[in-house]
Amino acid sequence: MADIPTAAISRLVTYLRILEQLETQDVSRTSSNDLAERAQVSAFQVRKDLAYFGRFGTRGMGYTVPILKRELVRVLGLNRTWSVVIVGMGRLGQAIANYPGASDYRFQYVGLFDVNPQIVGQNIRDLRVQHTEQLGDFVSATPVDMGFLAVPPDRAQDAAQALVDAGVRGILNFAPVVIQPRTTERGGVSEPGDEWRNVTIENVDFLAGMKRLAFYILNPTLKAALTEDTE
Repeated sequence: MADIPTAAISRLVTYLRILEQLETQDVSRTSSNDLAERAQVSAFQVRKDLAYFGRFGTRGMGYTVPILKRELVRVLGLNRTWSVVIVGMGRLGQAIANYPGASDYRFQYVGLFDVNPQIVGQNIRDLRVQHTEQLGDFVSATPVDMGFLAVPPDRAQDAAQALVDAGVRGILNFAPVVIQPRTTERGGVSEPGDEWRNVTIENVDFLAGMKRLAFYILNPTLKAALTEDTE
């Protein structure tokens, strides 16, 4: 799967959302054309994205909605439980913790962390907020798959490093900064430290999204052209 574009994975998530909507509407079958129209991509792109992971439809008959949904859930790894910690339990962190959709996909919050003495010790979603200094010991005792960063920008780098040092391999970063792996010198070349191997970071930047919206509103014809270039 090394040659699968990142954009294709993002589109799979969109296809899954569409299939879930179709299922709630009691729609049992769909087609690449229908998925394409709803996802605002081409039918060729839908078929290409799905073909990376197998054959899911029947020529001339399209896709069975429950079956394709089940297969995308499997491909995306959503048929297992993922243990998650949140670092930063201010207003954003608490909003993330209280978002009801996470449990629908078996994302389970197992630990909440902050440095603010007024927040540490509080109970949120039946979990006591711990000090970030306890993160390493916590992960040593409790398997953790992902860490969500909801900290101020100037604390994001240290918080990410703390997660990686503790052995967490997936980070969802809500801070509007680019996380830089800690580097070491090897033969005169700076390389990411060993602890950063196989670490994946996904950035959720609301401000960046607002900036893109502003651009596309001012340049509506460019969005279609840019979308076609990424397919």
